[in-house]
Amino acid sequence: MSILKSLLNLAVKTAETAIRQQQNQQRPQQNHNPAPANSTPSYAASSAAQAAPADWNAYFAEILSSAFPQFGVRRNVPVTDLAGYATDNFQLYSTRPMQAYKAEWGAPYTFVLERSGVPAGIVMLGSGHSHDSNVKYLIARMYAKKLGLPYINFYTQMPNERQYVIGRIRKFMGE
Repeated sequence: MSILKSLLNLAVKTAETAIRQQQNQQRPQQNHNPAPANSTPSYAASSAAQAAPADWNAYFAEILSSAFPQFGVRRNVPVTDLAGYATDNFQLYSTRPMQAYKAEWGAPYTFVLERSGVPAGIVMLGSGHSHDSNVKYLIARMYAKKLGLPYINFYTQMPNERQYVIGRIRKFMGE
């Protein structure tokens, strides 16, 4: 009897999922991520959700250099450049015990803001909220925390309008 009940529950869930998917396909797609101002013409013509990572990197690099001239900006910086080849114990997930993680396993920092050549903050770009739970990003975040550096995360599928980005970085950097 319990097998029949399980099969029935599975069939209902499968049908509900199919209905939801069909409804989502029938809805017009909305662009919640307009192209950023001051971007290249090819980027402005495309939707931001389809923008290449290089486009987002260029967009953020321009904001960082023009709105934050007091900082030097380094791109695509390995965690080991800041933390060395360290191994530390962290609890990255609440469901996992403390365990050792090596700095070289961390995702490279998209941008490192520096004052007089000394790291002052981290700006990370990622697509989708799932990147935020990816072990490589979590390792990078934990090493930034260990080094006492502000870690600012931006999702590239969200509308990262210029003033929002500037305000958020200022807040994190204590500017």
